[in-house]
Amino acid sequence: MSGLDPDELARLRVVLARITRGLDRYSRGSDLTRTQVSVLGTVVVRGPIGMGELATIEGLNPTMLSRLAGKLEVTGLLVRDADPADGRAVRVAATEAGAAEHRRQREERARLLAEHVDGLAEAEVDGLRGALPALETLAASLRDVR
Repeated sequence: MSGLDPDELARLRVVLARITRGLDRYSRGSDLTRTQVSVLGTVVVRGPIGMGELATIEGLNPTMLSRLAGKLEVTGLLVRDADPADGRAVRVAATEAGAAEHRRQREERARLLAEHVDGLAEAEVDGLRGALPALETLAASLRDVR
């Protein structure tokens, strides 16, 4: 049993989704979907990465990821090539434009979040700061479920 009751769990889920949607709505500034933004970010952070590993990290089936990577390649944000360790496998890497787009979005989201956090009362900011370790652990736990 969790330390939160069902109503609190529902509130947590709803508030996290609202924060994510708010950041998406005001910071995407491009035609990328949330999934494309996530894939691009993973590729930028991890460097050249095999499609199989990327599919696992992102929780996507290989066919869907291949289509998505193709769209990102057409827009000039990713490149696909043969894995040097295994010529049969495909890996993807971010282009300079892809890395720049990832940076732009990360900076825009940070600016937007900071603007709204700065508008909170000091006690609320302290509450957010205190909740960060638990939220990071929760996020890692959910990531590991995949």
